[in-house]
Amino acid sequence: MGAIQERMKDVANYRAARTAREDFDAFWSQTLERFAAKPLNDRREPAATLMKGTLAERVQFEGYDDTPLYGWFLVPKGGDEQNRKVPCVVIYQGYQCHRGLPENYAVWLQMGYAVFAVDTRGQTGETGNHLTSARGIFKGWMTQGVLEPEHFYGLAMTIDAWKALQWVSAQPEIDAERIGVYGTSQGGGLTLQMAALSKVPRAAVANVPNLCHLEFALMNSTGSVSEIAEFVARNPGSLEQVLTTLSYFDNLNLAEKINIPVLYSAGFKDLICWPETIAAAYNRNPALGKELLLYPFMGHEEGPDEHRLKAYGFLGEHLQP
Repeated sequence: MGAIQERMKDVANYRAARTAREDFDAFWSQTLERFAAKPLNDRREPAATLMKGTLAERVQFEGYDDTPLYGWFLVPKGGDEQNRKVPCVVIYQGYQCHRGLPENYAVWLQMGYAVFAVDTRGQTGETGNHLTSARGIFKGWMTQGVLEPEHFYGLAMTIDAWKALQWVSAQPEIDAERIGVYGTSQGGGLTLQMAALSKVPRAAVANVPNLCHLEFALMNSTGSVSEIAEFVARNPGSLEQVLTTLSYFDNLNLAEKINIPVLYSAGFKDLICWPETIAAAYNRNPALGKELLLYPFMGHEEGPDEHRLKAYGFLGEHLQP
């Protein structure tokens, strides 16, 4: 066996012990129950687009708090005509990215999907962040409230993503039985969280997902999790509190709640979302229809054309546009 094959085998077989605290399940059941009835306070308004035959709307809604969250709701021609409902892909963004232009999602519309592409609070787009912090943070967003899971930025981000699914599943153009979730990096991590925590999605694609095996990431990642590592470096006495908070949002711990097909990808040259972190979450996922694609020469990216075609085919198999 050559070095590349041996590395692929080692990553594919990588496993890690769960770090979930005793109240992990109670935390999530109580949290989701609390937010289920929270009003969305939503509105839809027309948005300009160069795509012909497409319903394009700017959506405003609320998630964790009263922060106005924004997204593009895009429906191909035929959605809601004569009560024809279409499948939908909800797309979450990478760290410090935003939803961009409606035209960025043309490929999905051409395949027959509606799209709900949502911003992440505070991260460079139109959406702000009303979340307060009881103490100072270390650049970026990932250390806001990191000492308490109930006040952590990660909780607000997760609930925002969860409420986005609640919103889109109620729209008259959408077939609520054919909704998928898709994302890369942070967006991939949110995708895995939604596969675990929401009953809405029927399939998921998580490209080089973040928020996996977070204790490993804390020691090794050069991405957003490094903000938390720097926080601990400056406040070494906070380590146990930080690890406790992260344990509730770690896809290593959430994976066992997944019961839908999920496609994962990992690149061996990725120093942000290390392949070991992704494999650890994948190997904890008990669901049928899961698949992990390993790319020895890929870095931190959505993936080459070959991978994107596999992702489109994977969702098509399960959502049947």
